[in-house]
Amino acid sequence: MSTVMTSDQRSTLQPSLAATGAPREYLSFKLGHEEYGIDILKVQEIRGYEQPTRIANAPHFIKGVVNLRGVIVPIVDMRLRFDLPDVKYDAFTVVIILNIAHRTVGMVVDSVSDVLELPAGQIKPAPEFNGAIDASYITGLGTIKHGDDERMLILMDIEQMMTSADMGLMDAVLH
Repeated sequence: MSTVMTSDQRSTLQPSLAATGAPREYLSFKLGHEEYGIDILKVQEIRGYEQPTRIANAPHFIKGVVNLRGVIVPIVDMRLRFDLPDVKYDAFTVVIILNIAHRTVGMVVDSVSDVLELPAGQIKPAPEFNGAIDASYITGLGTIKHGDDERMLILMDIEQMMTSADMGLMDAVLH
């Protein structure tokens, strides 16, 4: 007999796993030339990009909303949110559907790479810097080793970012 856990049940387990130093899983995705990672427990599904219905007076980075099996989901374009150049939509562009603060939110990214398991020893604290993303949303930098190659993964607290006041999602679009 197998038991299926809801994302809420999985997320309540996460702090205890982190406290023990057990490896955590991250969904990696690309925005421009950078690779980011978010907690896999926040991800509901990954979908191909479809043009959302525009909402008047929404911030420029909120592309609009889509109807996902009866749930109206706001769609945030992360390239626009981070003021990255050359925003384009192609066959690799995807929408990551997230469960954030008991809400469903979609975020458009250039592509999804894979799910990575990172032990605590491969995650370093993020340095202080001025950039397009508020450093308070960065939880660390992960090092991914593949043979002799090594790459950096910017780990984000996607829930803190999506629920921040400057996103305007939790009050304006979702209520």
